[in-house]
Amino acid sequence: MPNNPTPNKTDEVQTEAVEPTPVHVDHLIANGELAAENAWCVSYDTDTLPEQRPAFVPLAVWQANQEDAELAPLLTSDTELTAELGKQLGNAAAIAIDFPAFTDGRGYSIARLLRERYDYHGEVRAVGDVLVDQLDYMRRCGFSAMALRDDQHPDDALRALSFISVRYQPDVEERQALFERRLGTRD
Repeated sequence: MPNNPTPNKTDEVQTEAVEPTPVHVDHLIANGELAAENAWCVSYDTDTLPEQRPAFVPLAVWQANQEDAELAPLLTSDTELTAELGKQLGNAAAIAIDFPAFTDGRGYSIARLLRERYDYHGEVRAVGDVLVDQLDYMRRCGFSAMALRDDQHPDDALRALSFISVRYQPDVEERQALFERRLGTRD
């Protein structure tokens, strides 16, 4: 069999690793309004710090670099909020919670725990697979900012946030159920 100098297709495959780049979301809803700008980027890279700042970075990266005021923690949906971590997160200027898929609801619980159990008062931002249909529920669980997925229209998001005017159940903002509020106003 002759030696063929022509490389086969498997030899042409590049073995260079693709560096993760920070994600910068164009459509940010903050405190019920379309934000004029979004200074924060989101980096999922667990090995290196992003060049873009300010940035949300994975929790372990943030913990190792807490002295850097331009970094804030990015919590994955499987983050376990212990009392120690809750106290540590109280020092963060902002916290991002990742929604890897719109069907993954664990981020709602994390936001609610941050607000109610750990009394966090800073910005809690939803990032990742964030859809317009989720925004009202996110706000009720304690999110103050939501970075919409690229295919979601900001005008639809603003309409969705104002669509429901009365809520029956209690939430982070309104601690009493509707019937409790009505009973409290009767003479």
